[in-house]
Amino acid sequence: MKKLILLFSLIFIISCSNVPVTERGQLMLVSESEIIVFSEKQYQDFLKENKPLNNKNSELVKKVGKNISIAVEQYFKQKGQENLLEGYDWKFNLVAGKDINAWCMPGGKVAFYTGILPITKDELGIAVVMGHEVAHAVARHGSERLSHQMAIQTGANLLNLGLSNVELPISSDMALQAYGIGSNLGILSYSRKHELEADRLGLIFMAMAGYNPEEAIEFWKRMAELSSDGGNEFMSTHPSHRHRIEDIEKYLPEAMTYYNK
Repeated sequence: MKKLILLFSLIFIISCSNVPVTERGQLMLVSESEIIVFSEKQYQDFLKENKPLNNKNSELVKKVGKNISIAVEQYFKQKGQENLLEGYDWKFNLVAGKDINAWCMPGGKVAFYTGILPITKDELGIAVVMGHEVAHAVARHGSERLSHQMAIQTGANLLNLGLSNVELPISSDMALQAYGIGSNLGILSYSRKHELEADRLGLIFMAMAGYNPEEAIEFWKRMAELSSDGGNEFMSTHPSHRHRIEDIEKYLPEAMTYYNK
């Protein structure tokens, strides 16, 4: 049991990396290159079921996406970290859907739903969302979440193995259930952290692309008008709109240094 725990600890130590800009340490137990290959297939499957639109709005999404991706590549080149974008093949598509949503897969595969366009309103609003979603990908949040899930499963297996040889005042099922609840809350916490981190990086990327990052505050105010989250984050994957706006206001001075009017 001790040997297994030691091995598990060593895996944690040698599998850490840092997020660009924020320098936050993150656990990486999966290969980014493998995730990118998998994402490519998933993206193509998604487009088969959700035919990309070809209109003025889709052209605007592609335009903003191209501008943001150029800014991202420029940022990593300036930092001497071009290798972090290895395997990226940017794609930007608008699909029909009522969901107020957009996402970016590892490797730079982006999808916008038409349902979010009334909130973005224009090119500047699209840049807010595009910068945020692209930030999720380049910060490797998807791989990090998968790594956490793998670590939790391994931890549960080790706990189960240890409990099988130790007498406790509670049953092993109860202990594992408590472990699972705690882990889930931890994942929710990390998910909220990812959202705020993507907000911060997104501000920089949109600013470098020539879009005024101050628009992010107006966008999230519009989002807040459609929601009644009440500021309660504890059991949510996303931070409250109030929290997001406060963080954006805090990081705007940093982003504005990248913005050339």
